[in-house]
Amino acid sequence: MKIKIDPVIFAPQVAFLYRWWVRSMRFDISGYENVIGPHKQGKPLMLALWHNELFSLIGLGFLQRLPLVTMASDSKDGQIITGVLERIGYEVARGSSTRGGLKAMLGVARVMRKKGKVGAITMDGPKGPRHEVKSGILAIAQKTGASIIPMRAYPSNPIIFEKSWDRFELPKPFMPCKILLGEPFEVTGQKLDEEILASEARRLEAVMESMKPE
Repeated sequence: MKIKIDPVIFAPQVAFLYRWWVRSMRFDISGYENVIGPHKQGKPLMLALWHNELFSLIGLGFLQRLPLVTMASDSKDGQIITGVLERIGYEVARGSSTRGGLKAMLGVARVMRKKGKVGAITMDGPKGPRHEVKSGILAIAQKTGASIIPMRAYPSNPIIFEKSWDRFELPKPFMPCKILLGEPFEVTGQKLDEEILASEARRLEAVMESMKPE
């Protein structure tokens, strides 16, 4: 039996639980100056994260009250996610990488440009491959002139969903979580043809891989 979930009812409950959950966590944040300094100076920025670490990382924007814009699927699940994100302070452009993705990416770029918000993108979402940078974030960064701020999350002893495509990490309440924000990554000014996109994606992946807690 398939149970129908009403996003209007479900999203507020999930948002309430999420706010409680991340407030209970003990965050140790390194590199936050790479975001707050340039943002105060009016520099366009995009936060870059992996899908499996998003539970911990989207909490950073909520706790630090960053003005963030992101994208979510135009599916019913995406409607729930949008409702949750909006309730914790995010602006959301709807779409996905497979249907309506261009519309959503342009929506993120438009909000960044007009409202001065910081973009936040899961680079390998929504369905992978795991830890492979897709072209969307590179295209938006070049279009807006934004610097990309790579982000990693290292929660202590998380629950790992081994059968999910991304090996999703669910941090435990009240546990420590190390957040790393890297130095700004600048996308090339060259035309982003297939070869250049692949090269820039591998370069950004290498930066993400190099970010380890001390």
